[in-house]
Amino acid sequence: MLNQMRPRRTRQLELRWHPRGGKRKNAGRKPKGDKSGVSHLQRPQFARLLPVHVTLRMAGHVYDLRCRRAFSVVGRAIAVAAERFAVTVVQFSVQGNHVHLVVEAPSTAAMSRAMQGLSIRVAKGLNRMMHRRGRVLADRYHAHVLRTPAEARNAIVYVRHNRQRHVGGAARVDPYTSEHAGVVLPEARTWLLRARGDPW
Repeated sequence: MLNQMRPRRTRQLELRWHPRGGKRKNAGRKPKGDKSGVSHLQRPQFARLLPVHVTLRMAGHVYDLRCRRAFSVVGRAIAVAAERFAVTVVQFSVQGNHVHLVVEAPSTAAMSRAMQGLSIRVAKGLNRMMHRRGRVLADRYHAHVLRTPAEARNAIVYVRHNRQRHVGGAARVDPYTSEHAGVVLPEARTWLLRARGDPW
């Protein structure tokens, strides 16, 4: 009788662990847009006035930025943001689904605030124009700090002649760039951008 009342001994289940090396399939943070190419690692830090090449890419549903209505929104936003938080926009080029900017910023923090303000202004304006709500930018902005004369020159040439790169053989006068769009921008302050020895 005593043996029948004795509690059963529980059986310990074996914990099976299958160690696997390398990256797991579909692991990690998912892209915010259709295709996210901007790293979420910390951006390069700087604390003195430097030129920066910035790219803002739109989501797939956003209208062509080179149509008249969309460009008027983007152009106004750039004009308002041209001198904010001690950050100046000195060059820009608007393409179908992205915008290139050359800005001068005194620090990483100031540039982040200025780009956040510009992004919000662009998003609100485009959503209002499209009668939509929600996300407009495909991802975080991409920033490349220009630290040498060669980098500065290459960035200016890239932004000014970006349309030729996309379509090939396009007219040299692009009305959707800072040179021909009629948007007044401040003069460059850094010596890297003020040097005019090269035929930009």
